[in-house]
Amino acid sequence: MHKTYFKVMAAAFFAAGASLAAQAATDADVESTFSPYKGGFPSFPGLSAGMVINKANADQFKDALAAGTYKLLKDGMFELKVGATTDFALSSGYIEATRKNLNKAKLGARTGELEGYVAGRPFPEEPKLDDPHAGDKLAWNYKYGVNWGDNAQINPFYWKYRNMATGQVERTIKFDFHFLNIKHRVKDAPVPEVTPNPANLYRGIYVHVQEPQDLKNTQLLIQRYEDDQKLDDAYLYLGFQRRVRRLSTGQATDAFLGADLMIEDFEGYNGRVSDMKWTYKGTKNVLLPMWNHNDLKLAGDMPKEADGYQYVNFGGQGGCFFEGTWQLRKAYVLEAVPVNPNHPISKRVMYMDAQLQNINGAEEIYDRKGELWKTFSVGKSHADHHLALNKGAGIGIDDAFSVVDLQARHCTTGQFRGEVEFKSNPPQMFQVQYMRGGD
Repeated sequence: MHKTYFKVMAAAFFAAGASLAAQAATDADVESTFSPYKGGFPSFPGLSAGMVINKANADQFKDALAAGTYKLLKDGMFELKVGATTDFALSSGYIEATRKNLNKAKLGARTGELEGYVAGRPFPEEPKLDDPHAGDKLAWNYKYGVNWGDNAQINPFYWKYRNMATGQVERTIKFDFHFLNIKHRVKDAPVPEVTPNPANLYRGIYVHVQEPQDLKNTQLLIQRYEDDQKLDDAYLYLGFQRRVRRLSTGQATDAFLGADLMIEDFEGYNGRVSDMKWTYKGTKNVLLPMWNHNDLKLAGDMPKEADGYQYVNFGGQGGCFFEGTWQLRKAYVLEAVPVNPNHPISKRVMYMDAQLQNINGAEEIYDRKGELWKTFSVGKSHADHHLALNKGAGIGIDDAFSVVDLQARHCTTGQFRGEVEFKSNPPQMFQVQYMRGGD
């Protein structure tokens, strides 16, 4: 009896071990996640670079479009120009960190718990529909991804509030945005962490308004903790009040400075993994806005920077849509449902580029009734075809954004001048004391 028991237990243990071994990521998974087009670029019947998709032919390409993009095209709001699919290679430091720390990251018992993570992409293996945690793994890949890398600034960053019916630009705000990864740095010194870091912060975002005068020197600071169970600290400095106030959790889902996006929308999703229930809905080839900035016809109605930099142009209904090319790319469809029942949205549907694993190329935001409320798209430029200082950065450079409120017939657009470098993002910038430094 004892022998039989031990045989059964040994078999069960062996089977469990074999199952775990089968699920463990391999070097081949690392190669596949960072080089998804090594075997060739995706194709779709009738689709070719240079063609235009609009209201007349959108049905033909519906299966290659995000649902929100398809609706905008069918409603005649804009036309989409197809570009050739290209390789957006990530930095060698991030890839090597993924390989070096393969299989160290493990999901905890609850959403928002991750154990053993060091650096790189936590879960490079291909997601599977029969894995109930596939959505959580993709969410962690996004959190610890390469959106702006170890550090970057956007300066200037122009937001325009537009009436879709009339095309009137109601307001223009000129910002500078700054990003700093405090932990898990892989490329720019100091590696792997900015010290001292007594609060155990993971990342900081600092926002500063340059214009117009009535908002000048308004500042926002977001401090994200390494512990995802811990709420972000967020602070707002209003120049006319000359004081810093701490933002409540709920204010992250309020319209930011009257725009069509909220703080939680920044970068596609600017919240905690633990704030959402994540579900992987499948993989598909879908058109995403990705291009070479220097190859585009650029805006002639925007300030030309001292170094000659020009911004992406906008057109379409109300001037709400960037005029960049869209590539057919492998994407993971990811659904995020808020845990908080009082959240103003019912869900987000994101099309995560499989190579970059950012989630802001095409996104649909649904209201509490389950109806499509907003579409959010960020167009990315290849770093080697942008500012000279970004060459070789191994980052998809955010280049233009469009948030369309379909219910209010209003939009907010953004035009970036992004620089991937450390000196413009000193660690002290991401502390509350910096906000009080003067006007």
